[in-house]
Amino acid sequence: MSENPIIRVRDLRKVYRVGEVEVHALRGVNLDVPRGEFLCVAGPSGSGKSTLFHILGGLLAPTSGAVFVDGHDLSRLSDSERTALRRRMVGFVFQKFNLLPTLTAADNIAIARHIAGRSLDHDPWFRQVLDLLGIADRLHHKPSKLSGGEQQRVAIARAIVNHPAILLADEPTGNLDSQNSAAVLRVLRDLNERLGQTILLITHDPVVASYAHRVVRMLDGRIVDDTG
Repeated sequence: MSENPIIRVRDLRKVYRVGEVEVHALRGVNLDVPRGEFLCVAGPSGSGKSTLFHILGGLLAPTSGAVFVDGHDLSRLSDSERTALRRRMVGFVFQKFNLLPTLTAADNIAIARHIAGRSLDHDPWFRQVLDLLGIADRLHHKPSKLSGGEQQRVAIARAIVNHPAILLADEPTGNLDSQNSAAVLRVLRDLNERLGQTILLITHDPVVASYAHRVVRMLDGRIVDDTG
């Protein structure tokens, strides 16, 4: 791993207003994520981890504080610049697979490639990813013909098809049984170990967290533990 953090967070705060009540989702979070790290942010529901996830991905603006992604201060970027940075730098995997049911696995993946103006043809890196994910022989099947674990692996392929530097995964095994969960987590660990993919994974499950290099635990909007 490189010593230069690809993500740097300083005194990050997020306050939501619910009627007359202010809800403090983040209360001064500081965090560095080195390039090539597999980091897990763990904590119970309401701890602030999903809010942190959405801010790091440029999907939500903080109330105050700073987020740097590959040296870029997100607060200084316009909406279009943040979108361009997110498209270039970040892949997202969510608990819900969000695959289009009328399209094959290959077409679901190709959409992300098309949006970025790239072709899947003659891309040996992508063939390597397909082999690692174990879905090379499932590309012509629609989601209804795939298991939950296969659907999530297609979603992972879609997230990394454009070579993002960062993969953000929010409860990626939440809809899977234990066998498929383990298979997906092994895939994520292989992506990190073999390809050097920086991964930030959100979970409430200590078994899921055990696959990461480092676990950051959140409670009530704060980081309360940071262990290797």
